Amino acid sequence: MFNIFNKVPNKAQISNIKIGVFLLCLVPLTRLIILGYQENLSANPIEFIERSTGFWALFILLATLTLTPIRLITGRAWQIQLRRMLGLFMFFYACLHITTYLWLDFAFDWLDITKDIAKHPRILVGFAAFLLAIPLAITSNNAMMKRLGSRWKQLHQLVYVIAILAVVHFWLLVKKDIREPLLYAAILVVLLGIRIHYKQVAKANKATRVTST
Repeated sequence: MFNIFNKVPNKAQISNIKIGVFLLCLVPLTRLIILGYQENLSANPIEFIERSTGFWALFILLATLTLTPIRLITGRAWQIQLRRMLGLFMFFYACLHITTYLWLDFAFDWLDITKDIAKHPRILVGFAAFLLAIPLAITSNNAMMKRLGSRWKQLHQLVYVIAILAVVHFWLLVKKDIREPLLYAAILVVLLGIRIHYKQVAKANKATRVTST
């Protein structure tokens, strides 16, 4: 299953993989543009755009979170080089998602937006996830990594809080059929479980080495 990740690609292959992932991440946006040009964004275009951009933000977020478990399981780390790009694309679609809500849905009417947030807790949860994602996007560069040092890694642990909030946001959005948000919640639990397991194993191994010396 993980053969593709066990093989370490060379620099040229990694570059091609990055280009491929970049183009794939543009597919949802391209689709929206084409459907909009064709005036085929369903009977409720604003809702269609909101749901589409929100879905892809969550999907790419979960895809980003799979990279570390893959590294832990396979022992290969080359795919981690995709993490920054995927994280920024997640933020990009999240920006489109929230901009659609603020601009197209409410025309930046902050009074109505405040009332909607008070009426629907899912909006507040979604805003919280987005606000937490902002510092991660801002610091997703080598300069900020060097400036923040060990704090950079601590800051970017917020991605797991963001993922939990995003899944809860989607769960609250669905009124009846919760199978899809339940699937994403299960995926997130598995990914977190893998990280916790390997972290505990690493601690146990470290303790064993200390006692043996």
